[in-house]
Amino acid sequence: MMFESGRVLVAVYGSLKRGYSNHRFLRGARFVGHDRLDCLTLYDLGSYPGAKLEPSRGVVVELYRVNQAVFRRLDLLEGYRQSEPARGLYDRQQLNTRFGPAWVYVYNRPVKGRRRIARGNW
Repeated sequence: MMFESGRVLVAVYGSLKRGYSNHRFLRGARFVGHDRLDCLTLYDLGSYPGAKLEPSRGVVVELYRVNQAVFRRLDLLEGYRQSEPARGLYDRQQLNTRFGPAWVYVYNRPVKGRRRIARGNW
């Protein structure tokens, strides 16, 4: 994984966004901007959303440049398992954004019976 000046680009869509409970995990990150990704669909998982790689009218994301320490914190928060990505709560996928390729945490569990968030903003 390449870190530009020690940093990678991450796109967040839920409780990591500004004003939400987990934004503190991005302490030390640099805000880059917003985008809308039409290759993702959000689902309501209760106290947080999960994104699936499914076409939609777009999911609103915030993009941040993060260092390795912040990236590791995000992996822990999202239940990402580097050695077994398919077994974690979330997997990481690199998706194209208007700011370049960014890592996005994609929900690994089934969403049957979960409400789809049609407006793409949680």
